Amino acid sequence: MKRRSILTAAVCLALTGTLAACGGGASNSAGNSGGAGPIGVDFPRADSDFWNSYNKYIPQYAKDLGVDLMSPTNSQNDVAKLVANVQALTSQGAKAIVMAPQDTGAIANTLQQLEQKKIPVVTVDTRPDKGKAYMVVRADNKAYGEQACKFLGDQLKGKGKVVEFEGALSSINGRDRSEAFASCMQKNYPGITVFAEPTDWEGAKASAALQTDLTQNPDINGIYMQAGGVFLAPTIQLLKTTNHLFPAGDPKHITIVSNDGIPQEFDAIRKGDIDATVSQPADLYSKWALFYAKAAVQGKTFQPGATDHDSKIIDVGNGQLEDQLPAPLVTKQNVDDSKLWGNQVGK
Repeated sequence: MKRRSILTAAVCLALTGTLAACGGGASNSAGNSGGAGPIGVDFPRADSDFWNSYNKYIPQYAKDLGVDLMSPTNSQNDVAKLVANVQALTSQGAKAIVMAPQDTGAIANTLQQLEQKKIPVVTVDTRPDKGKAYMVVRADNKAYGEQACKFLGDQLKGKGKVVEFEGALSSINGRDRSEAFASCMQKNYPGITVFAEPTDWEGAKASAALQTDLTQNPDINGIYMQAGGVFLAPTIQLLKTTNHLFPAGDPKHITIVSNDGIPQEFDAIRKGDIDATVSQPADLYSKWALFYAKAAVQGKTFQPGATDHDSKIIDVGNGQLEDQLPAPLVTKQNVDDSKLWGNQVGK
């Protein structure tokens, strides 16, 4: 296997003079080698602080990468609108599409139609259940659930009751986070009872479920929010109005871990309202989604392996490639790290 890897690298060098188009070695230098497009982008929603940050990064990186960006559409968490938006973008001449389907099981027909038209697709944050994208730009969502589980389990010393706000199980992200969290808890912290609450990524549903759980179980001492962008504000508000919000260090404090890495979560960590979050890379999602869309238009191909941007391209089956970007755990110890995108954007 080692000899084969060396030969592959040699062939790539001979053909291109760089590993940018081979293996996982995507290179930043390709970003300014000329314009590419037009490229269509559909924003998945505008009711989440995380996705609003991603949306703002797109035009910035389009300019940096020399991408001819079409006016983005917004499917508002509605797969029917996503399908209609994609049809409009393709009819207007899009050479590639960047999308973030929230229902990963309902986009297969659209992917098939785009493949027939030879229009490559880059999916962001989510991987389609069926159909194939040119590249999936994502982080390891199972690791999200495992990190949250281990943080809560250790903080609670293996005992207590935890409410989990599950993301929509129609999304691979919701399934990955939920399954990994449940598996980790059952294996490592059997003394913790988990109340898994379906939310469909809706803050109102999470808040209502939490209110019921707190009424029935006033000794709840942990919460896992799978998406701080939609769950943080209603959760903090409910804890305040029900007199359950106590700062970290107080014996009555409810330990809370989240996912997203938005500035509001960082502020909540500093205040002691919540304890940790997994920083989902909104900036890198937009940057590398556009990078791969441009590469697709230029006819470049990639193979599994480590990249030069601290990620790893993996084959998730059937030849589908996924660039798994880093997503660090943020706590009070590192919340002020200037390298975190949540410290680089306006609140």
